[in-house]
Amino acid sequence: MNVELRHLRALVAVIDAGTFTGAAERLSITQPALTRTIQQLEATLGTRLLERTSRSMEPTDDGRAFAERVRHVLGDLDAAVASVQANRTVRLGFSWLLPDPWAHDTIAACEQRSGARVLLQRCDDPVTALRDGVVDAAVMRGEVSGAALAVHHLFSEPRVAAVSARSPLAERDTVTWEELGTHPLVVNTLTGTTRAESWAAPDPNREIVTCTNFDEWLELVAADRGVGAVPVAARRRVHHHNVRFVDIEGAAPTAVSLVYIASRVTPLMRVLRDCALTEARRLRR
Repeated sequence: MNVELRHLRALVAVIDAGTFTGAAERLSITQPALTRTIQQLEATLGTRLLERTSRSMEPTDDGRAFAERVRHVLGDLDAAVASVQANRTVRLGFSWLLPDPWAHDTIAACEQRSGARVLLQRCDDPVTALRDGVVDAAVMRGEVSGAALAVHHLFSEPRVAAVSARSPLAERDTVTWEELGTHPLVVNTLTGTTRAESWAAPDPNREIVTCTNFDEWLELVAADRGVGAVPVAARRRVHHHNVRFVDIEGAAPTAVSLVYIASRVTPLMRVLRDCALTEARRLRR
């Protein structure tokens, strides 16, 4: 049997997902079919690529080395296909503040490799935008799940507290996570990353003020309706006369992911994904 593209994509998907179940969902195939594909590839190459146990899956040394070379092959192929397709755009959605410099480095790398254009589109509900086909991929913060979604973790961002200039906390250099949990909380219910449940023992009597987008959230904080916690990028890029950003001690960082519909992957979408992961690895060094 010859090595086919489906074999190569299957290997990379399993290593990226860390499990056969996750990889099967990304590839939109059944887990038994994926297992057979990997077994066919191992038989053709005459070497074991993955060490499988009942609890874990790890690439062998041969598997890891082979996968790294395969990534380059698949990336070049996807870039070549994308460069001649009629639809030369990919739409990247975001709800607020794209992470920098990652976002713009990713866009530049994708456009250079594919010759296509990355179109940025703000959307208050990225998951709905993905499902409705409004965007092809989205940058999302916090926990993301869904049977149809492919979720690639990029990196994590430290968080800072956002408080009104009228709040006593505005004069502080730092506030503890536990103390922040005693104040009324402003929650963006669609794309916010901080909710009452973010605290280990949430106060059932705590006042929660809700909204559905970042602009509303910011104005509610400014009006001293409550406090919030956001990625540290907000301190550099959000300038509001009535909002102060304060360091937090003990706050868990916020995960940032690239998300798309697993069954709608095009060569251009794969180029964007590969560039996103490459730039994320560079940022983590």
